[in-house]
Amino acid sequence: MDTTQVIGFLNVTIAVLTAFVFKLIGAILLWFVGTWLIGIAVKLVARSIRSSSRIDSTLVTYVTATISLTLKVILVVAILGFFGIETASFAALLAGAGVAIGAAWSGMLGNFAAGVFLIFFRPFSVGDFICAGGVTGTVEEIGLFVTTINTLDNVRTIIGNNKIFSDNIQNFSANPYRRVDLVAQLNHGVDHLDAMSKLRARISEIPNVLTNPAPDVEILEFNLAGPVLAVRPYCNNKDYWQVYFDTNRVIRETCGEAGYPVPEQHYAFRQV
Repeated sequence: MDTTQVIGFLNVTIAVLTAFVFKLIGAILLWFVGTWLIGIAVKLVARSIRSSSRIDSTLVTYVTATISLTLKVILVVAILGFFGIETASFAALLAGAGVAIGAAWSGMLGNFAAGVFLIFFRPFSVGDFICAGGVTGTVEEIGLFVTTINTLDNVRTIIGNNKIFSDNIQNFSANPYRRVDLVAQLNHGVDHLDAMSKLRARISEIPNVLTNPAPDVEILEFNLAGPVLAVRPYCNNKDYWQVYFDTNRVIRETCGEAGYPVPEQHYAFRQV
C-alpha cells in the first residue's frame, strides 16, 4: 500500500468517525431534549386531568406512566432512525422481543393486566386504608405492575398487582364508619346489667365515638371466669386506633372504679 492509499484510507476513516461522533452527539442531545419534552408533556397531561374533580388520582398516575413509557419508546425508535437503522426491522425485532419477554415474564404481564383491572374496577384508591395481598396499610401508589402500601408500622411495602387482584381485598375507608371489637371479662359475682350500663355511659364519652350507631355492650359468651361482654363502639376509620386504645382504658377504669372482683376461673372437683 503506497502513501496515497494510506492517506486516502485515513481520510475516509476520519470522515466516517467524524460523522459517527456528530451523530452520537446529536443522538445524546436528542435523548435529553426528548426526555425533557416528554416530562413537560406528561406534567401538562397530569395537570389537565387533575383539574377535573371526577378523575381519581390513581387514574392520573396510571395514565401519565403509560404516556411516558409510550413516548420514550417512540423517542428510542426516532434516535435509531437518526442513526440510519431501519425502523421497520427494529419494530419487527421489538415485536419478537416482546413475545419472548412475554413468555419469560408472564407474571409481569399478569401484574400489568391486574393493574388495568384495579384502575377500572377501583376496589380502592390512593389514600385508602386497605388489607390486600396479606398487607394492611395505606395505599400510596397504584402503578402499572405493583401497588405501594405504607403499613401501620410505617414500612413501605410493594406488592404485585396480580397478587392483590387474585386475593381478597378489604377496604376500610369505603364505608363511613367502622366498629371497634373489644371484650370485657367479668367475674361471676358481678351484676352484668350494672356493668353494661356503666360501660355504655363511659364509652359514649370517649372522643370520636359515634352516637349513631350507638355503642354495643352485650353479653358475648360465658366461660369459667364469668360472663364476657362484647364492647363495640363505632367511629370513623381515621379515629380507629384512638378509640380502640381509649375503649380499652375505659374498660379497665370502669371495672376498677366499680370495685368489681378480679375474674378468676372456677373449677368443680368431684369426689371419687
